[in-house]
Amino acid sequence: MTYKKILTVQDISCVGQCSLTVALPILSACGIETCILPSAVLSTHTAGFTGFTFRDLTDDIPGIKDHWLKEGIRFDAIYTGYLGSTRQIDYVAQLFAETGAEGCVKVVDPAMADNGKLYPLFDDAYVAAMRGLCTKADYILPNITEACFLCDVPYRTEYDRAYIDLLLEKLTALGCKNIILTGVSYAAGRTGIVVFENGQYAYYEHELLPNSCHGTGDIYASAFVGAFVRGKSAYDAAAIAGNYTMDCIRCTAQLDNHWYGAAFEPVLGKLIEAVK
Repeated sequence: MTYKKILTVQDISCVGQCSLTVALPILSACGIETCILPSAVLSTHTAGFTGFTFRDLTDDIPGIKDHWLKEGIRFDAIYTGYLGSTRQIDYVAQLFAETGAEGCVKVVDPAMADNGKLYPLFDDAYVAAMRGLCTKADYILPNITEACFLCDVPYRTEYDRAYIDLLLEKLTALGCKNIILTGVSYAAGRTGIVVFENGQYAYYEHELLPNSCHGTGDIYASAFVGAFVRGKSAYDAAAIAGNYTMDCIRCTAQLDNHWYGAAFEPVLGKLIEAVK
C-alpha cells in the first residue's frame, strides 16, 4: 500500500470549520499522512464573529522549515490555502523548493478573493506575489474572481465559454501548469468545475444549491487534493470534491443555526468511499 505524506500550509481557526480544521481531517480521511504548518492561529474565523484573537506565526516558518531539513523530512505533496501576507507566500515558495520529495505535487489554492473583490487587507502587491507562487505549482484551484485577479481580466457575473477560455489562456501564459477553475456556471441552476490539464478542457457540472456555507472552498480544495494524491485523475478528483462539497452543504441545511461553517464531518464517510 502506498502511504504518502502531505504538508498543508494555512491558518487555523480554532472554531469555525475552515482552513486547517477542515484540511487536516479531510486529508487524513483520504488515507494520507497529513503534516501541518499553521501560518496563524485565530480563536474563530473572521466572518461573522467579533472580538476574535489572532496570532501571526510568520516568523516561525523559517525555523520550522530548517528543522525539517535537518531531520531529513520531505513531503510527497504540498498544498497551500489562505496565506496572510506576501512574506508567507515567499516562505511557501522556499518550502516548495526545499522540502518536496522527488515527484512532489504542489497545489495552490489562491484564497484571496470572491464575488469580484479581494479579501480585506490584500492589495496589488499580494496579488503579484500569489501570481508568482501559482506559477510554481503543479495545480492551482482558483475561483473565477481569483482567476481574474491573477491574469488581470475584468470580473463578470455573466459570461460564456469564450470568457472562461480567455481566463485559461491567460493563466497558462503566466506559467500556471494545470488549472481547476471552480464556480463555473453556464446555465441557470447549474454550476461546476473546469479541469484544464495539459492543455485539455473538461467540465464537470452539477446542481447549484440555493444555500451556501462559509468554508466550502477549503472543503473543496482539501477533498480535491486528498483524492488526487490518493491516485484519482484530476477530473475524477474534481468531481469527487464537488459531490462531497454538495453533500456538506445539504447536511448543513438540515441543522438549526449552523451559520458559521459547513457540517463536513457527518458526511466524511461518503468521501472515504469515493476515494476508495
